[in-house]
Amino acid sequence: MTSEARWRVPVGDEEIPAALHPAATEARAVFVCGPSAGGDMGEAGLLRLVEMLQQVGLTVVTFNFLYRESGRRRPDPMPVLQRTFAAVVESVLGRAADPPLLLLGGRSMGGRVASMLAADGFACDGLLLFAYPLHPAGAPNRLRSAHLGRIAVPTLCFNGTRDSLCLHELMEAAVAPLADRWTMHWLVGADHSFHVTRASGRDDDDVRREIGAATKTWLDGRARRI
Repeated sequence: MTSEARWRVPVGDEEIPAALHPAATEARAVFVCGPSAGGDMGEAGLLRLVEMLQQVGLTVVTFNFLYRESGRRRPDPMPVLQRTFAAVVESVLGRAADPPLLLLGGRSMGGRVASMLAADGFACDGLLLFAYPLHPAGAPNRLRSAHLGRIAVPTLCFNGTRDSLCLHELMEAAVAPLADRWTMHWLVGADHSFHVTRASGRDDDDVRREIGAATKTWLDGRARRI
């Protein structure tokens, strides 16, 4: 990859910023990471997660969706979100001299957008999802799982057991048919933002270290299959 840390990505007649965070060790994969609906590429929680992923050999690319870049709070329609994500991936690949594995994903809505791209056949080597929003808060009957069965690439998904947007039993039922390609990792005591309570006996740094260790194990498994 080029050493340039930031650049602009054209999306139709507009542009969005993207940033490259090089792996701290030899890069094992490039991970294009979409932000949550209420967040952006500068969100502190996302950047702390990025730092952990860099330590396990991921070069991470972050970006803003069009609505955030324009100062709007309401997310763009899903086709626009997907088109934006795809434009970032194409820009990243255009800058890679010899691209390693390509992973797509992100936090909450960013991960959902990536999963829908993969379900539609967008080329990638795997998905890395954080706090997948299986349903809106308080509305477990409105599942966002219809497309999951069409995902053909290996997927690692992290959710907290206190996540109000992903009830444990509903998620387990949704991904049970995908057991051969979907790895579900539950972060005990964590909420949708991966925060834990003091009563749990651990802190948010412990959660990030758990994510890093599980991601490394999953990447090791992918390498053995190549």
